[in-house]
Amino acid sequence: MSTAARRACIAAFALTALAGGTLAGVPASAAAAPASGSYALVNAASGLCLDVKAKSTADGAQLVQYACNGGADQTWALTDVTGGRRLTAAHSGKCATITGDSTSAGKAAIQQTCKASAFHNWRLDQVAGSTYRVVNLGSAKCLNVKDASTAGGAAVQQNSCDGSAGKRWTLKPVGGAPAPAPTATAKPTAVPTAKPTATPTTAPAATPLPGWPTAKGQQPVTATIPVSGPYDGGMKRFYGSGKLGGDGQNEGQDPIFKLADGAVLQNVIIGSPGADGIHCTGTCTLRNVWWEDIGEDAATFKGTSASQTMTIDGGGARAGSDKVFQHNGPGTMVLKNLRVENFGKLYRSCGNCSKQYARHVVVSNVQVTAPAKSLVGINPNYGDTAKLSAITIVGDSDRKIAVCDRYKGVTSGEPGRTGTGPDGVSCLYSASDITYK
Repeated sequence: MSTAARRACIAAFALTALAGGTLAGVPASAAAAPASGSYALVNAASGLCLDVKAKSTADGAQLVQYACNGGADQTWALTDVTGGRRLTAAHSGKCATITGDSTSAGKAAIQQTCKASAFHNWRLDQVAGSTYRVVNLGSAKCLNVKDASTAGGAAVQQNSCDGSAGKRWTLKPVGGAPAPAPTATAKPTAVPTAKPTATPTTAPAATPLPGWPTAKGQQPVTATIPVSGPYDGGMKRFYGSGKLGGDGQNEGQDPIFKLADGAVLQNVIIGSPGADGIHCTGTCTLRNVWWEDIGEDAATFKGTSASQTMTIDGGGARAGSDKVFQHNGPGTMVLKNLRVENFGKLYRSCGNCSKQYARHVVVSNVQVTAPAKSLVGINPNYGDTAKLSAITIVGDSDRKIAVCDRYKGVTSGEPGRTGTGPDGVSCLYSASDITYK
């Protein structure tokens, strides 16, 4: 395989967003990654800060470690972008990246004019306490100090990920940036236990969700894996290869997993390319399943029984241009304890299937991070309903993400939207069920 082709494969495999798993079998905690903001990155081995050599503003300037001084050349803006997170030097406006877009160990970390590239994107994996491995998404290698040096001016480079102190960084807030989460356990909220009320129908509060997990190995999938019972993936990353290796958005793709009625799939990471994700052909349960790249759809609910239920409990999905969960058959889909980031629609009851049914969705304790278009789309003319509670929407200050869209479903052509928002009949939620952050 040519160098260019190898880089393309690695980049496609590595394009994940926000904090995720590590690559060398070293467990990371499940705490959420630091919020966007300005930080100094302090090396755990040396106590020195990530710095741009000689305060250069030029492309290709070497990143080094130096005594922390609060300067703009040691201040890094951590921002969310499509496909990952960016580290931008405050003094130059340039992005931390790897020289030559190299995947080789020992290649220098540099600053460069920001562009849409996996090598300009990073992931933060929490290791211990408030320290993180900073993983380049183009190379899947970690930011470290050359030769584990503790000297000021030592070069910073990339190397294979492990738990050594030279490859761990603490993010210190600068200029009022929010402090990163120090542990996997969130401190109690203002209302850890709901107060007794006259009615048990009080909307439940959102509870903390785990961060993106560590992949414990990986497995290419060239043909759909059938599941007819319990299947535990052991937190391995499964990704499409061969006939399942395309990255297109066509509806006719085969899935990575196909679940029979009664199947349970758990502890699985769907990597990139993810083909058509997971198909469920009856009652099924997906527990702690994570989609690093949604692909066409993360999961599709099929089957023919009105009593069937597809439950997706825990896990998360990100990086999709359209639907996350597609409901084509009848029955009820339950989405709970999920984090979903950078997508089009969280749930869609099929708007133009040749055979239509009444479909129902229950969404609870779900954290949504913009960009996104809508959470739920249903067809009330076929009897659809949606119940939502404990929903947290992050990064949508203008409140442009639709919570519940209503359509007139059809059996051919395109459905038309008829309304949006709670109506007490089909879209069942109140303002207190939605929290914006």
